[in-house]
Amino acid sequence: MDEKQAVRALAALGQSVRLKVFRALVVAGESGLTPGTISDVLGIPAATLSFHLKELAGAGLVRQERASRHRIYRADYEAMNALLLYLTDHCCEGTVCIDVPVVTCDTGRTMGGDD
Repeated sequence: MDEKQAVRALAALGQSVRLKVFRALVVAGESGLTPGTISDVLGIPAATLSFHLKELAGAGLVRQERASRHRIYRADYEAMNALLLYLTDHCCEGTVCIDVPVVTCDTGRTMGGDD
């Protein structure tokens, strides 16, 4: 990840609705969520959610696919890990001071909790 990509991702996550949506998709894991489910659980109107999902996708943080008549959105764990690695790349004066764990979708958590 380069600086331009990191700034775009951080700008996307710097808005509270988008941060909530992204976190919900991270918790959902590889099964992902439909916009209807996200809207219902987070109480976000469909038109507003559509705008925020587009921004997250444009920043490379979420991906979508069609499943029959529905769209399924998923967090892009590779992009999320790349952002975390970018942010910690030169910590502690360039020495490795912590191991940044690679996040996978196998969280075992359910959506809706207040983490």
